[in-house]
Amino acid sequence: MIKIENKYKRKLSGIRFIDLFAGIGGFRLALESFGANCVFSSEWDKYSQMVYKKNFNETPNGDITKIDKKNVPKHNILCAGFPCQAFSISGKQKGFQDVRGTLFFEILRIANYHKPEILLLENVSNFKKHNNGKTLKVAISILKNVGYNVFYKTLNASYYGVPEKRERLYIVGIKKELNINNFEFPKKSISNLTLKDILLPEDEVKKYIIKREDIRINKKKKVIPDLFGHYPPKPIRVGTVNKGGQGERIYHENGHAITLSAYGGGVGAKTGLYLINKKVRKLAPKECARIMGFPNHFIIHNIDSQAYKQFGNSVVINVLQYIIIELIKQGVIKHE
Repeated sequence: MIKIENKYKRKLSGIRFIDLFAGIGGFRLALESFGANCVFSSEWDKYSQMVYKKNFNETPNGDITKIDKKNVPKHNILCAGFPCQAFSISGKQKGFQDVRGTLFFEILRIANYHKPEILLLENVSNFKKHNNGKTLKVAISILKNVGYNVFYKTLNASYYGVPEKRERLYIVGIKKELNINNFEFPKKSISNLTLKDILLPEDEVKKYIIKREDIRINKKKKVIPDLFGHYPPKPIRVGTVNKGGQGERIYHENGHAITLSAYGGGVGAKTGLYLINKKVRKLAPKECARIMGFPNHFIIHNIDSQAYKQFGNSVVINVLQYIIIELIKQGVIKHE
């Protein structure tokens, strides 16, 4: 997380938001860092609910499809990292009929009823390409039809203060009545932050070290900084395990992490493999939390497999914070 200046916090004091498909609360952490107030959350996965309760002292409501829109409190901002399940959209722009039965429809259902000023949504970057682009086209069309100007862009977390290459599509819907017809997403910024900067002490990660006969490190690969002492803000591959398939590629600690995944196989499944202090290992859950922007005090699930899944499904808090700052700077959020 980035530290939020008081001048920005003043703008969100009194702002109410809801946290749909809440997971373990990435959106909530981002909004609360500005002083906004969460008035409703929804998450059906029981393991994520447990972590959410430990960190926010409340259990999210369950399956959003079973919650009456009238039981959702009034709010200014609707947040949702909506699930990217594969669903087919015809592209004929038939309004709600095109997306009824998908979880995206739940966002529309609540937004159409409550009319919050801002929609803040996140999905995988490939959402833009689904069904040859028709899925996104229809989603935007319907959001416009229910009263929003819509802006979207793919942002890579590597350029927003965390050492993880994670490209995600961010969608901002702004209520038409606000008369804001343009929104610029935050510009890239490059820091010298590397994976090495967020690692735990070696004595805390021994269980994640991989010892195999088929580890191959490319000793000819030179990982050196530029004239300013900066390393490339991207994963730097330096070796393989087995045949080098998914989860079998090894990256250098002076680069960035690959995208955390909730699924996937291979010895480095979900986190990737890294050459750290001349040893090859996976990332620990606490390290995964850090490259997603979660604060050190965040309580993580005590079962590694669940923790990996939860962070792989979560949102990078830093990126959301930068987007919110732009919403303030550009006059979308004006509350004093």
